[in-house]
Amino acid sequence: MTTENAIHDSRQTLGFQAEVKQLLHLMIHSLYSNREIFLRELVSNCSDACDRLRFAAIAEPTLLPAGEDLAIRVSYDKQARTITVSDNGIGMTRDEMIEHLGTIAKSGTREFFAQLTGDQRKDSQLIGQFGVGFYSSFIVADRVSVLSRRAGAPAEQAAHWESDGGGEFTIEPATRAARGTDVVLHLKEGNDELLSGWKLRSILTHYSDHIATPIRMDKEEWDKDKNELRPTGEVETVNRASALWTRPKSEISDEQYREFYKHVAHDFSDPLAWTHNRVEGRNEYVQLLYLPKLAPFDLWDRKRTHGLKLYVRRVFIMDDAEQLLPSYLRFTRGIVDSSDLPLNISREILQESRDVKAIREGCSKRVLSLLEDLAQSRPDDYTGFWDQFGAVLKEGIGEDPPNAERIARLLRFASTADNGGKFSSLAEYVGRMKAGQSAIYYVTAESVEAARSSPHLEVFRKKGVEVLLLADRVDEWMLSFLTEFEGKPLTSVAKGDLALDALDDEQDKEDKRKAQDEYKDLVARIKESLGDRVSEVRVTSRLTESPACLVVDKDAMSAHLQRMLKASGQKTAPTVPILELNPHHPLVQRLRGDASDLGEWASLLLEQAILAEGGQLEDPARFVKRVNTLLLAGTH
Repeated sequence: MTTENAIHDSRQTLGFQAEVKQLLHLMIHSLYSNREIFLRELVSNCSDACDRLRFAAIAEPTLLPAGEDLAIRVSYDKQARTITVSDNGIGMTRDEMIEHLGTIAKSGTREFFAQLTGDQRKDSQLIGQFGVGFYSSFIVADRVSVLSRRAGAPAEQAAHWESDGGGEFTIEPATRAARGTDVVLHLKEGNDELLSGWKLRSILTHYSDHIATPIRMDKEEWDKDKNELRPTGEVETVNRASALWTRPKSEISDEQYREFYKHVAHDFSDPLAWTHNRVEGRNEYVQLLYLPKLAPFDLWDRKRTHGLKLYVRRVFIMDDAEQLLPSYLRFTRGIVDSSDLPLNISREILQESRDVKAIREGCSKRVLSLLEDLAQSRPDDYTGFWDQFGAVLKEGIGEDPPNAERIARLLRFASTADNGGKFSSLAEYVGRMKAGQSAIYYVTAESVEAARSSPHLEVFRKKGVEVLLLADRVDEWMLSFLTEFEGKPLTSVAKGDLALDALDDEQDKEDKRKAQDEYKDLVARIKESLGDRVSEVRVTSRLTESPACLVVDKDAMSAHLQRMLKASGQKTAPTVPILELNPHHPLVQRLRGDASDLGEWASLLLEQAILAEGGQLEDPARFVKRVNTLLLAGTH
């Protein structure tokens, strides 16, 4: 949204961004049952404003005179039916108010709204992940006004913003004696219970006790004569006003940990697990790290920076310090508070700092330990984590070689084993391997169901050999780094020759030798007919139901990976496949004795094999015509 300097000195009515209007409507209807969160969100914003002023004052000390106290003030007016939340933090300019209060600047916003279903319960979870902040005011208020003055600006350069939560808001010049922001909520009917000092204190104690900035209210005492609470003229702090992560763990309840997570992650849901540690030695820092239950809507958005909040000696430095954790752990939320880093550290310095690299390694190991404990002690919860974040964790196999072995033990896969539909770890797979089996077998496909239906699995079903079913887009890339586990190579069922000889009995071995001899001439004629469309034609023992399948050499790029790269617009050198024939299939047996139309039948076998593994034909119309011709020929 753009504005001209000429209208900065007058009242102006502007329209909300379309996404803001949609979000407001959803919040009012989906979140009203949890309406108390409005106060948590507003206080959280005030705390951030104070943190940002402390940080700005490092470079410009005049913004925060020495000894000046930063605080949040909450008050109410029964007659006016208003609640006011104020801070003396960094404040906002007129343009910043338009940007922050009139638009949603998050990338992926459109995709977020596309996920909404109309189910209030499900939508409320999504809205919680998206983060509502200031807009939660409209859950309880039918009109909200904001008065703000940016730190360092004169009193007459304040601005006043107001809206009823409909399609528009107004903004005009104003005067504010001191820097900071006042948010005034004009309550809707039915919310009078919030006009109580006791009620507001209980909400603040429950949701915001962890806030390091003091939250102050007018002190009240009971007036026996008037039978009501009356202000004493004094002010009291209603929260502990100390950074939660600096307190001893024994003094912090699980509920306080959960509420701090909601503050730091802007998430409505409780965290799945957390770890709180003080690291001492060459580097001294505190880490409070959380695993979320639900993936944020923008987890795969490459423009979105993901990371931890960085503090230095309890002074907030920056959000999303992605240098403190590798990308594959970007789902982690929390804070790191260093005792060693300089207060004026920048993102550029973070990238080069040895101390930061040590913190990064320490945080990575701590998150992996948390995941290992979750997988061992709470396997059902780990399954829930894997559903949300498993594909991200797989990236670590290639990104973090020192921890690749630990990550491999955390991986989970669908498989052909009958284990109640549960995912299996590689260790569990190895524990179920048949006597004589030398490799861990897998198949990749667009979906688990497509993998389960692959013709390459036929011989494995016959011999009772388990195969992992891989369907995440990251799997092919991951497998270029994950080549073995506990000394067992990971082998694609669609590549090279299968090392299943140890599982064959003498009859199986004799059948293979016999088939090689009996179909030698047919193999040569089909290869001649197909020409350079295939690199080789051979009989196989991997099929029991299908007449043919395609495989590639052991070190060649899989057909599935080629399709993915092509779909993403990347050019790759085409891999010429190997056509394998099932000598026990009636169709192949018929071709051995009938040379008529061999070229058409050979092409049909090849095209069927392409379709069976999820590929696309270059000329589908020609395939249909060929099928019809051969079907009609078979009826005569």
